[in-house]
Amino acid sequence: FFYAIFIVAKTVITSVEQTNIYMAIFFNTIPPLIFDMPQKMPTKKWLAALVAHHSPLQKIGNLNYQFCTDEYLLALNKKYLKHKTLTDIITFDLHEKEDQISGDLFISLERVRDNALTYHVPEMEELRRVMAHGLLHLLGYGDKTKIEEFQMRHLEEEALQIWRDRQKT
Repeated sequence: FFYAIFIVAKTVITSVEQTNIYMAIFFNTIPPLIFDMPQKMPTKKWLAALVAHHSPLQKIGNLNYQFCTDEYLLALNKKYLKHKTLTDIITFDLHEKEDQISGDLFISLERVRDNALTYHVPEMEELRRVMAHGLLHLLGYGDKTKIEEFQMRHLEEEALQIWRDRQKT
């Protein structure tokens, strides 16, 4: 009897700890855009799994995915990166501890939509690719050189495959 209570208590604690990890991942929409992230909890679990896969010793602080328009993201791009071009994502690393990742990830849903059309992929697949891309930057992966860019594309595809595999179970 005591052993059964211990197992149940341990399961509850583990579930609470895992839920707390997911609670640190947020999806926000910047007006005038209207968007509600579908499959919120499976997406949070997938993002947490990607962190665990690439950097098992790091914890998630706060990950704030901010969905916005091209116009909003272009203004950020000009102000903070001094770039005058459209982009699909800008990631700001906000970690305060070495063993923790935190950041604000701004994603233009207009760019995601255009990319999906250009590459003939479903819009949600492209959105997940871009979300993984930003997270990979927070985990220390770059994309400035040809080799880094190649590695980043490979890791994005791996992330999408992890998503697909998780949907089968």
